[in-house]
Amino acid sequence: MNEELIKKLKAEPDYYYAWQSNIAMAFQDAYSWEKLNKKPSRKDIHKISNIASKNFLDLLCKADK
Repeated sequence: MNEELIKKLKAEPDYYYAWQSNIAMAFQDAYSWEKLNKKPSRKDIHKISNIASKNFLDLLCKADK
């Protein structure tokens, strides 16, 4: 299954972006549940979430090599 998923992620930019968006949303949800002393802005969280999700997907795709 991982090989099929990775092939599709590499071949279809919209599919990749959908995964990126869903992972980012999950990250934002989890992050918002944390009780922090200083809360970053929504813009900061959005940026961090997308960086985290892109990194996750890039690492997943490299695992196939």
